[in-house]
Amino acid sequence: MPPPHDDASLFARLRASCADEWRAYCRHRFVAGIADGSLPESAFRHYLVQDYLFLIQFARAYALAAYKADRVEDMRAAAGTLSGILDTEMGLHVRYCREWGLDEAKMAATPEALETVAYTRFALDCGQAGDLLDLLVVLAPCVVGYGEIGRRLGADPATKREGNPYASWIETYAAADYQSVADGACAQLDGLAGRFGAAARFPRLSALFAQATRLEIAFWEMSWAAGR
Repeated sequence: MPPPHDDASLFARLRASCADEWRAYCRHRFVAGIADGSLPESAFRHYLVQDYLFLIQFARAYALAAYKADRVEDMRAAAGTLSGILDTEMGLHVRYCREWGLDEAKMAATPEALETVAYTRFALDCGQAGDLLDLLVVLAPCVVGYGEIGRRLGADPATKREGNPYASWIETYAAADYQSVADGACAQLDGLAGRFGAAARFPRLSALFAQATRLEIAFWEMSWAAGR
């Protein structure tokens, strides 16, 4: 199920430019295992720990976005997302992890997997070397991709609901609150596109987006392998 965005939007164009990678990401066997409840719990626990570590670096990326912003409204948007990650999302994640027997102190002490390092440092490096648009394009596969995955699984009658240990994960990303976050990320990209010359830079932006999508695939694959 593609995102409900205008085909002319920057995100839609980026998504279409790496359609094979995007499909491999959003329909990865890890995601399929969440949908039908067959994913080994060890794989999901590994994912939860690495996702906690990922969120820490994601917060740093939005701190960088505030620094890179050239308008106050963009600074406020980045600061709002940073606060949301640190003050809300991480707390929710920790409480959810606790239900899976995972302690925050132990998660914080766990080494980052190479796949976690690869994506998060790639994003930070792109943000340091480029501008705000470069950084948000690299973050979009995570922010918007989870929205697409959640919406598709939430709407699919084949998704297992009764007795699925991952049902609440699906509900989180299918819910209106997260869908609003994903839509807001797409709208922000469109708002920046004209100011930052996205049309002329599209080949470069497309390459960044495709690489970030491949790194998301690697993150799923790492988590899947932990359950083998």
